[in-house]
Amino acid sequence: NLRSAWTIVLAHLPLLSLCFLLPRSTEKCDEPLASPLPHTAFTSSSVFSNGYAPGYAKLNRRGGAGGWSPLDSDHYQWLQVDLGSRKQVSAIATQGRYSSSDWTTQYRLLYSDTGRNWKPYHQDGNIWAFSGNSNSESSVRHELQQGIVARFLRLVPLDWSEEGRIGLRIEVYGCAYWADVINFDGQGVISYRFKKMKIIKDVIALRFKSSESEGVILHGEGQQGDYITLELHKAKLLLNQYGSILGHTSVTTGSLLDDNHWHSVVIERYRRNVNFTLDRHTQHFRTNGEFDHLDLDYELSFGGMPYSGKPVGGGRKNFKGCMESINYNGDNITDLARRKKLDMSSFRNLTFSCVETHTFPVFFNATSFLQLPGRANHNAVSVGFQFRTWNSDGLLLFSNLDDGTLEVSLEDGKITLPLFPFHSKQNPSKVTGSGLNDGQWHAIRLVAKENFAMLTIDGEEASAVRSTTPLTITTGGTYHLGGKGRPGRSFQGCMQAILVDDQPADLHAVEKGTVGAFENVSLDMCAIIDRCMPNHCEHGGRCKQTWDSFSCTCDGTGYTGATCHTSIYEPSCEAYKHLGRSSDSYWIDPDGSGPLGPFKVNCNMTGDCVCSCICVCGCVCVCPFPYSINAEYCEQQIAYNCRMSRLLNTPDGTPYTWWVGRGSEKHFYWGGSGPGIQKCACGIDRNCTDPKYDCNCDADAKQW
Repeated sequence: NLRSAWTIVLAHLPLLSLCFLLPRSTEKCDEPLASPLPHTAFTSSSVFSNGYAPGYAKLNRRGGAGGWSPLDSDHYQWLQVDLGSRKQVSAIATQGRYSSSDWTTQYRLLYSDTGRNWKPYHQDGNIWAFSGNSNSESSVRHELQQGIVARFLRLVPLDWSEEGRIGLRIEVYGCAYWADVINFDGQGVISYRFKKMKIIKDVIALRFKSSESEGVILHGEGQQGDYITLELHKAKLLLNQYGSILGHTSVTTGSLLDDNHWHSVVIERYRRNVNFTLDRHTQHFRTNGEFDHLDLDYELSFGGMPYSGKPVGGGRKNFKGCMESINYNGDNITDLARRKKLDMSSFRNLTFSCVETHTFPVFFNATSFLQLPGRANHNAVSVGFQFRTWNSDGLLLFSNLDDGTLEVSLEDGKITLPLFPFHSKQNPSKVTGSGLNDGQWHAIRLVAKENFAMLTIDGEEASAVRSTTPLTITTGGTYHLGGKGRPGRSFQGCMQAILVDDQPADLHAVEKGTVGAFENVSLDMCAIIDRCMPNHCEHGGRCKQTWDSFSCTCDGTGYTGATCHTSIYEPSCEAYKHLGRSSDSYWIDPDGSGPLGPFKVNCNMTGDCVCSCICVCGCVCVCPFPYSINAEYCEQQIAYNCRMSRLLNTPDGTPYTWWVGRGSEKHFYWGGSGPGIQKCACGIDRNCTDPKYDCNCDADAKQW
């Protein structure tokens, strides 16, 4: 039975070279990508004049006026380049406009597959700002710490020359990229059968993107009840694996994965040891149960639950989005699907290109607002939008009516709305929903007309706020989203799917300046960051976050400090004795901030030993003693006697037990072995009781 663990690893591992085209290890991904492109591949927010067109923005070129400059030098300008197809980008370089006082001193890099739904380049957990130029001639190049794959790049100037205006010439460095892509419509499932064998190591690798927060990415199950499922759940990645009684393991990683951007996943297993990695963040764990194999009936399903499978799914949704570079133990699943070597009969219309969604997100910071037009002097209000945020408070919607105001706010993670009628200033607020600042997308729908109003959250009409009191409405014709009109209550987060008067808001027209207005918003982008991923809180501390920071709640962990790093307990009975404590039961933490948790022991403070004895049930304490002698040579034998008490993990894992040398350094070898080997004597001589282990203690035997 293959009853074991699975691992997720980064997409840049060598095994993924089987899935998509990357440069060989001897080749450098450093070709100029922008300079060979035609002028039409360059576009911009505006142009100062024809000679300053974006097509002249090539590094070290002097055509036209010597580079690109926009009509206005402000924070709403951008220069964009279409690389023609998806490329792997490794570096970027900039110059100012030739022989001028125009250059860019700081800029932001956005990237996209489609020229929409932009993603900002991140570094060190934040949206990164690149340092630019200090003159018009020198070139400043930046190597990307984390290479990106994209077709479209957009540079957004953040600061520029005090002597002139924004000026740019650029070069992009990288190489070709290619991958087989499959579009999953939420109905079709790919079934892959593999050879009948019992193996102790498995590797599954893939990349996915989706705008859905729920969906099964892969699933496998066996006749003996074993199964593995990798799925999106609340926009996080959830791995469930079951291999026997007490063998269920569930691990969650990532967040905000419904952003419709590519995410890299690898699941790799060696026996029961697991690495779970998503986009360069790895979790190491060991699965529950006692079996090293997982019986999956030799089949995996990608994109959902198999139609003929057992009822393990529990009503789960199939995956809707795109996958590429699917690899199982070296087999390129996407290539096999393209060559029709797999069962894809459940697809209505299988396509090997990514069908993009048409959302248009808007990103708000503390000083942002978006103004949209609506019907004026109308006797009904009908607005809707989706939002996501980490902040518990903020003004979502504001509008001046003919007699009063309309406000929809987020307060303490709940939606508040003054009880109708809107113009009554004495009315208290109605509160609905809870925990809406969890980073998930939440939908708001407000409909109000004569003598009726209803506010709905996430489409749950059963819990909607209704009013049938006498009500007369006359609209003012303008709606503000994000904080206009109420200083200090600005919304920080993202919105999308905005409806005004039952019609989708034309945000493209807003971007062009033909309708509405906006200030300090980023259009067609949601740059929300999860500061609790990865979780910096140690020892089981709970991470909480706001827009700008995170904090750790250490209650009940036995640790304290900003990240729950420092133990609140003493390391030994001796330490309590030095504090003047009497014999009693105490919590101790021998390794301090190490991986071992605190535990309770009986401390006998009356003994004559130099060191205290820590008694664990079933063990006999032998007090240590000091001993000194002069000799030309000496040695000591360190032994570990055990009964159902493990010593080492595996040769490539972390040992359970160690001893400390005279220099306070940790050692992981024992009598008959040597430093760095991490085996016992029987492991070296290959005569351990259980040949699967390198120490007899790891066999978990019931005898000493």
